[in-house]
Amino acid sequence: MFDWDEANITHIAEHDVLPSEAEEVIANSPLDLGYSSHNDETRYREVGETLAGRILVVVSTLRNGLTRVVTAYPPSRALRLTYLEYKEFEQNGEENPS
Repeated sequence: MFDWDEANITHIAEHDVLPSEAEEVIANSPLDLGYSSHNDETRYREVGETLAGRILVVVSTLRNGLTRVVTAYPPSRALRLTYLEYKEFEQNGEENPS
């Protein structure tokens, strides 16, 4: 379950991302880019694909048992290539690249 309100919907819309796209990225086995702490809150950064094949970075946190998307945006060219390499390794059943 996701926690959406006007604030986070409006913020990701500034990056031309829909809530459904951010949810799809999280649900579709994204590449974990690590986490950070912001105002005593853990934020998870992932890159992955929507069902339509759009690659996005999604930053989320857990609040009251719900996933709250903090931001979502298209990746840099380098990060896009990293994700595509990860995806290729995943599809071929090989170990992930270092």
